Order: sequence, then C-alpha cells, then structure tokens
Amino acid sequence: MIFSEAIDYLYSRLPVFHRIGSKALKPGLANTLQLCAALGNPQTKFRSIHVGGTNGKGSTAHMLAAVYQSAGYRVGLYTSPHLKSFTERIRINGQPIAEEDVAAFVTQYQSLIETVEPSFFEVSVAMAFDYFAQAAVNVAIVEVGLGGRLDSTNVITPLLSVITNIGYDHTDILGDTLPAIASEKAGIIKPGVPVVISETQPETAPVFSKKAADEQAPILFADTRYAVLNDGLSNGIRRVRVTRDGMPPISLDLALAGTYQLRNLPGVLATVDGLQSLLSVAEADLQYGLRSVVALTGLKGRFQQFADSPRVIVDTAHNEPGLQAMMETVASMDYSRLHIIMGVVSDKPAGPLLAALPSRAIYYFCQADSPRALPAMLLQTEGYAIGRHGESYSNVNVALEAAREEALPTDLILITGSNYVVAELTDL
Repeated sequence: MIFSEAIDYLYSRLPVFHRIGSKALKPGLANTLQLCAALGNPQTKFRSIHVGGTNGKGSTAHMLAAVYQSAGYRVGLYTSPHLKSFTERIRINGQPIAEEDVAAFVTQYQSLIETVEPSFFEVSVAMAFDYFAQAAVNVAIVEVGLGGRLDSTNVITPLLSVITNIGYDHTDILGDTLPAIASEKAGIIKPGVPVVISETQPETAPVFSKKAADEQAPILFADTRYAVLNDGLSNGIRRVRVTRDGMPPISLDLALAGTYQLRNLPGVLATVDGLQSLLSVAEADLQYGLRSVVALTGLKGRFQQFADSPRVIVDTAHNEPGLQAMMETVASMDYSRLHIIMGVVSDKPAGPLLAALPSRAIYYFCQADSPRALPAMLLQTEGYAIGRHGESYSNVNVALEAAREEALPTDLILITGSNYVVAELTDL
C-alpha cells in the first residue's frame, strides 16, 4: 500500500470517532493489548508521560514535548485528533511520522488488524507505540484520547501522569457530573506513579485524592505550588511570572497566547520539576521550549493568529468550558467589532456552546464535511433562538471570505467550535 491507500483502508475498514462519534468507541483495553502483544509490547520499551483532562491536555502535551526536546532529548509525541494529516498524531522531535512508515505499518499488519477488528484510534495508538519503540525515544508524551480509564493509551505505565482540568464534555460517554467525569479521567493514575493535577477544582479534587491514595500514588495539585501571573501579550507572546514555593519569581514567555494556558502551565512546571532526577531540564531549556513550542512541535489551532487587517484567530475550543476560556482572552483584546465563524458537531447540544459566546458578535454559521457535523442552517436557527444572529455558509472557507468582506481592518474574526471546522481552513 501507499499512504493514501493505507489511510483509505483504515477509514473504510475501521470505526472512526470523528466520523461516527461514540459508535466508534470500543471500550476497554483488550484490543490495544492484543495489538501491542503482537508487536512485541512496544509500550514497555520507552519511558512516557501520560496527559489527560478535558481541556488543555493537547497544549500541555505539546509544551512538555517542546521543553524536553529543547533539553536535548529524543521526544515522541502522540496526540489526537489531527487537523490536516494523520501523520500529525505521531511525532518525534516535532517531525510527523513519514507517510511511508504509516503505509508500511498498515501493509505489514493488515491481517492482524482484520483479526483483532480494532477501532481506528486503537490502531493509531499501537502504531505510535511501535514507532516510538523502534526509534528508541528518550521519552514519549502521550495524550489521552477520550476519558482515561478505558482509553487505548492507558496501556502504558508512565513516569508520571498529568490531569489538566475537568469540564462537561462527552457526557453521554463519561457521565453527566464533574465527579463522574473526573472518575473516568482518574483512571490513568497508576500504582505508585506520581500524578500532577494542573488545576484544583473543588468538585473533582476529592476524586483524584482518593484514587491516588488507593493506588499509593504521590499526588500534587500544581496550582497550589506554582502561582502564575499574567504580564500581558506582546507580538503574540504571552508573558508570565511564576512563583514557586516562595522562591523569587521567574519570567517565562509562552508561544501559546490564550490566557487559559496560564491554568495549564502549573502542570507543565510540576511535571518538569518532578522528573528532574530522571529527565534533567535546565531553566534555559524550559524558557526556550515554552517560547518556541509552536515551531518545535507543530501545534496549531490554540488561539492561533494567522492573518492581520483584519486579525483572524482560530481556536479549536469545542465545549462550553473551552469556549468560555477562549472568550477570556478575547475580552482582553482591542478590536472594533467581533465576527465569529462557528461550526459544531451534532452529538453535542449546540445551545450551551452558543450561550458561551457573546450576543454582540456578528455570526457566520458553517459546518465541516463530516457526517457528525451539525448542519449550518440548524446551528443558525439555534443561534437566532438565543440572540446570536448571522448567516449560514456551506463551509468555513466560504464563511471566512464573507467575514473578511464585511470586516473593518480593526475588527477581529474568530473561528471556533470544532477541530473539524478548523481543519478545513485552506490558509491554516
């Protein structure tokens, strides 16, 4: 097979979450363990850091990868979903897996795939672990796909686990209360393995504390040790000051401009400090990695500006807490009028997502080219019902063209609501 044939095979042969939603899930670790066993258990052949949570886990994974890469380590990075190409999911030192390697893996293990009948995600996890093991990475940063306890990535035993925050997302799968969701996320806590909680939340902290106690896993709520102060935004760089346990503040520059990254940063710092004896990082490497995370790891879509006059920003926020956090950053910016281009998936209630956004904005409703996408006209109807007014468009690029025609040079255009909408931007 060539790459295009391999990807077509995986999409056509296996259940794919971004196309059919929760029907693609195969709860449990049995399939992943069976795949890994046939591959020689690659998940046991490299050191790893496991990153879960509702929002911020992707940004946290990329920041950690950038820091360790800056410190001279050979770093694997597994994330999902991808925006433009499947190869983005599996990286070493920021470089995506070669298309030829993807094709070779699928070709070699096609019979195994057809015997196990895994999901698309389970195959991608096994492929990543095999790739990292063969490349002898010094450490792999592994982002949880969905939940934690039953997520395919949970076959690893990491050096440390990180849980960013808990919010309402995938409630049909994970539960409809924050403690219930936290219980699923806490499933990545392993016996004796330290766990870092980036953000203390009263509803979920007891869940994590109990699970850590049950597993005799040292636990640290990172925001109780690291105080992060916002020093503003300059040329797309978020400047912060960090105080650690009464020590003199250090200044850091974040390439990820969203103010919500200030809630992710304590978890990153606690992880780096907690693993110093195993993965030493100098302060200069920490500084460089955080300042250069986009260039080093290829991260896109996290409050990313890609055009001026008018300014255009894309953010993959796709749930209520994510959109609320995004709007905190928007509120700190200067602009004349706000234009919001939005598309969402149909298996999440659109009303709460729309309600997280301001009524004063001009809306451009669109949809991704996916069976899961909510039709733009239905989103428009739901928007009008709560005072979010605008026209509907066939796709994000048409919507962006319309917004640019209407916007003044001093306006702000924001594109958000779904990874899949952002992924279809031609200019990104």
